[in-house]
Amino acid sequence: MTASLLAGLFLSAFTSATLLPGTSEAVLAGLVAAGSVPLLALVLVASVGNVLGSCVNWWLGKQAARFGAKAAGGGTPPARVARAQAFYHRYGYWSLLASWVPVIGDPLTVIAGLMREPFWRFVAIVAIAKTGRYAVLAAGLAAAGLQG
Repeated sequence: MTASLLAGLFLSAFTSATLLPGTSEAVLAGLVAAGSVPLLALVLVASVGNVLGSCVNWWLGKQAARFGAKAAGGGTPPARVARAQAFYHRYGYWSLLASWVPVIGDPLTVIAGLMREPFWRFVAIVAIAKTGRYAVLAAGLAAAGLQG
């Protein structure tokens, strides 16, 4: 049972990091509330899934740049892509620390690929941001007494 719960969390976190809609925070909150899986396991699985989803975005951006595409992001509104691009230009690779932020985070990871951000630096910064987000969320829920 624990393996299937973690697999569901992984899938939710993975899709949440792509340009597809997702609800990984809600899934994580539900699993924290259920109390059947250790918090550390939840944070690690959600983080790995979310970082890997962001890697897909980076790859898509890199491919778009490689093939001369003018914009990436599939169904992402051009205004969102433009905001993420402006943010990236202003703050450079450190802007990836905001990759966890709703609305700009996912397009920002695509922009990093378009800007040919080195993969391992991308992974390191995104992993810090995404893991931090899930750790704070899980710890906050547990501290609020929402852990089963």
